[in-house]
Amino acid sequence: MNEQVKNQILETIEAFHTVIVSRHIRPDGDAVGSTKGLTKILRDTYPEKKIYLADDDFSDALAFCGGEDDVPEEIYGKALLIVVDTGTRKRISNKNYAKAKKIIKIDHHIEADPYGDINWVEDFRSSACEMIADFCHTFRGRLKLSAEAATFIYMGMVTDSGRFRFEGVTGETLRLAGEMLDCGVDYEKLFANLYAEEADALKFKAFLYDNIKLTKNGVAYLYIDKTTQEKFSLTFEEASDVVSELSRIKGSLIWVAFIKNEEKGNIRVRLRSRFLGINDLAIKYHGGGHNMAAGATVFSEHEMEELLADADTLLGQFKETHKDAL
Repeated sequence: MNEQVKNQILETIEAFHTVIVSRHIRPDGDAVGSTKGLTKILRDTYPEKKIYLADDDFSDALAFCGGEDDVPEEIYGKALLIVVDTGTRKRISNKNYAKAKKIIKIDHHIEADPYGDINWVEDFRSSACEMIADFCHTFRGRLKLSAEAATFIYMGMVTDSGRFRFEGVTGETLRLAGEMLDCGVDYEKLFANLYAEEADALKFKAFLYDNIKLTKNGVAYLYIDKTTQEKFSLTFEEASDVVSELSRIKGSLIWVAFIKNEEKGNIRVRLRSRFLGINDLAIKYHGGGHNMAAGATVFSEHEMEELLADADTLLGQFKETHKDAL
């Protein structure tokens, strides 16, 4: 699949002495796993090259994966930049990205901004890590895949697919995940780091279930302000992750979490759905993503109410034509 562009990417990597790998702002497990996995693969395969991982943002929840590199600005002019898991240039977590001599984009989001000199986009993939696993599979024997690199890639596959439950998961996804496991992934340790929770986080879930609200047609939503975040000692990422908890309500096919971001003066929106697409809704409110998993940003409670009204209308129209919707 896409053999030509994969060959072009490998040839381009081999042509550069300096390669910089970057991802998107507010990095999640897929962004961290794909960039750290790819960086490790390239370092092991090409020890004579300078391989850097550059990221202007950081994830507290994924700190166990280690940090990034301090990349001198002056090296960009002769470097290849590989941006992974980032649909648009405005979300690239690297302020110096445009200074690179050449840019490769590897992404699994719906194409909106083909900013790379080479663009490898497969929006049917469950994760960017699945694409990196496929890249390794294509060039097995040429690329070195260690247990450490495989663990990073498996982490992103697991987290972005909801432990292999979300749209986009195929037999190919599981076969590639199996190849990562065959490399020696310590999944018990990985899962402990990913899913063990602090006591305050469990107390927050009790609060969450008591405060979920539903629109007329069944859109489940929750607003998490700064006071709530402080009360339960939540990081911004932990507060954002609550959207997955809303999916358990029968008859609710769209789920929205609003998280107040005092630092940036806006309200971050996490959107998820079952059976119907919400990416167009996310795009309308300064965001985007996948068909059934996207993010957006609103700048007032009034705009938050407008988004909810649009989501409710969308769900109501869907239910009119799908009477058997769960």
